[in-house]
Amino acid sequence: MKKKLVAMLALTMAATLAFTGCGKKEDGKTADGKTKVRFASWDTAEDADAQQAMVDKFNEQHDDIEVVLEAYGGEFDTKIAAGMGAKDTPDVMYMWNYPAYAGGLEPLDSYMEEEGEGYKDNFYETLWDYNSLDGKVYGIPIGFTTHALFYNKDIFAEAGIDEPTNDWTWDDVKEAAKAIESKTGKKGFSFQMKPDPYDYEMYLWSNDAAYCDEEGNLDGNLNSDKSKEVFQMFQDMAKEGYAVATEKSGTDEFRAGSTGMYVYGSWSINSFNEDGLNYGVVDIPAFKGASHDSVSILSSSGISMSADSKNKEAAWEFIKFWTSEEMNKERIGRELPVLKTVVETEGIMEQPEYVAFYTMLEQSSGYTPASFIIDTWSELSSDLSLSFERVYNPSALEDVSAVLDEAAAK
Repeated sequence: MKKKLVAMLALTMAATLAFTGCGKKEDGKTADGKTKVRFASWDTAEDADAQQAMVDKFNEQHDDIEVVLEAYGGEFDTKIAAGMGAKDTPDVMYMWNYPAYAGGLEPLDSYMEEEGEGYKDNFYETLWDYNSLDGKVYGIPIGFTTHALFYNKDIFAEAGIDEPTNDWTWDDVKEAAKAIESKTGKKGFSFQMKPDPYDYEMYLWSNDAAYCDEEGNLDGNLNSDKSKEVFQMFQDMAKEGYAVATEKSGTDEFRAGSTGMYVYGSWSINSFNEDGLNYGVVDIPAFKGASHDSVSILSSSGISMSADSKNKEAAWEFIKFWTSEEMNKERIGRELPVLKTVVETEGIMEQPEYVAFYTMLEQSSGYTPASFIIDTWSELSSDLSLSFERVYNPSALEDVSAVLDEAAAK
């Protein structure tokens, strides 16, 4: 698959930006002779403080290496792009957009091979789908979330209906949502009025469809009958009044107890627990007649090495530390562990709110997001988002077939 490094626009940006925050290129050594490893993070505030504490722990354990954290926050992409253009990229960096940046990253397959077979095998297999490109691994997984179906147990009890199970189909969701609306006056299901196209493709996958084929062709895929079935189902749920298309993710409505179910990642679990919300989590429902179980998209973060790093051995040493069992445990509560050994020792699968996310992880292997296939994904994603809103906005509710045919023709 052909990939153009979007970050190369920094070749022109570098001349005017002067790569603010990175300063003049140094020789890779600290004043006291240690090997210096620059580590770029996209986090800010409290998260960056927690990361600095973990960086300090690494530095305390190494007399010959000093890692310097560079917390870029909202300027992460701009600074990474500019750094690649000026060949002054941090040695190690957080990463998720591999199609855009792979040309400036070091393939990590040989580094992992030196650690032995058990190293790579300890990570869940599906995670490598999202940290690799064209058969090469460019990032070591740090954290992830899949999506799952959240439901409010009190609302189900009020409606007098059985709670969702892992073998539910969307037909079951619709029936339950109708019962909730008729018996409680609350909406049975919430979904996004303007869903993120990256996330939304999981519904098409679950119904034996996709945005595009392996060559990136939209026509016949985005607007296939199977794809249209998905969009029509959600639109009909809203039209019939027992579901609602929300402005945001649906989390606010769920926390407020005004909706019975919604699909989301694990990000909201801590807030639900703090609220004392009486909720459950099960697998995403399957489509009746589909050839396989439901599938989830992954929101996955990794850690990568710059291809231009002059200190790759030291950089790999830090990457190993940052993805170790110790650090996986440190980040529990902020992200789901990616190591099988940590999931086992910490009893993650004994906590019912997390089980569905790992079930969805294991049954979602082998799917390639359109963002990894289509070179112009950033532009296409914006167009698709507007198209989806035309389908789901209550003031529009445009014809599904017409909207998707138009979107596929672009």
